[in-house]
Amino acid sequence: MKHNVRVTLILLGMFLIAQLVALAVINAYSPHTTQVINQTTGIVQNVTTTPQLPYGMQPPEIKPEISLLSIIISFAIVFTIFFFLIKIRASIVMIVWFAFVVLLTVALSINAFLMKVLPNSAIVAVLIAFPLMFYKVFQRNMIVHNFTELLIYPGIAAAFVPILNIWTTIIILILIAIWDVYAVFKSKIMQNMAKYQIQKVGVFAGFFIPYLTNKDRVNLNKVKEGFSDREIKNMTQSMREKINKKIKQKKIKISLAILGGGDVAFPAIFAGVVFKTLGLSHALFVVGFALLSLALLLTLAKRDKFYPAMLFLSPGCIIGYLVSLLL
Repeated sequence: MKHNVRVTLILLGMFLIAQLVALAVINAYSPHTTQVINQTTGIVQNVTTTPQLPYGMQPPEIKPEISLLSIIISFAIVFTIFFFLIKIRASIVMIVWFAFVVLLTVALSINAFLMKVLPNSAIVAVLIAFPLMFYKVFQRNMIVHNFTELLIYPGIAAAFVPILNIWTTIIILILIAIWDVYAVFKSKIMQNMAKYQIQKVGVFAGFFIPYLTNKDRVNLNKVKEGFSDREIKNMTQSMREKINKKIKQKKIKISLAILGGGDVAFPAIFAGVVFKTLGLSHALFVVGFALLSLALLLTLAKRDKFYPAMLFLSPGCIIGYLVSLLL
């Protein structure tokens, strides 16, 4: 198993919550039909309304085959820019870019829950999203980081779902799985990207859980023996340096459980497209099988090794869709 049981369950739980929130956000921005009585004729008519995405995010009306090409080109451009920024060590530009994307997508998700109950909900959503973005990007609060991740990918999914159909999204899932295998096993791009984001930029797109293994926790307790929690909290800088030196000597390290943003976003997008096309029950099959495929990966994976999660998640999503058709 890649991580201990508790951390694995937390990762799976956050993945599931993100998928369900994505379906709720997509539903909020989807067309809704209501029955209205014509005051003149007395005839009951069906009126369909389609809520608009705020902040200029409403996608244009384009054919699925065109959207597939445009999305592939868009991803290629984004990755190229991202790699270029890493190459030139433009960490400040990356932080600003990351902050903007976080603010926009979190506000998009929050607005989905507010727009039916508050006037000017888009403005209120931004006001709520801004401090969350600030604490995530600039204060680097771990709780806020993971909480906002639950809102970022639903926001991304809501922007992409309207321009996609099922078969277009299946092709994207297959292409992303192939890319993920190449990027992890061959070019090592994904490992380098993750390390650079965490170590140099201080931000990471994805779930991020630091934890101690049982062995390292025992060693850490041995280092702290003789000190109360209050004493450790009020230690001078020199005393802290001595303890940190002992920790390094005992080779105590913090393990990281991470799940990349794309590994959350692409299943959410596919589940959203299935939801838009066939309904909630079909989408829940996609979510369920995606969750099972991620659980299988985390169970079979070895500690301290990188794996292409989409190699598991893409087949899981597609199998879930096919099973939903059969049942």
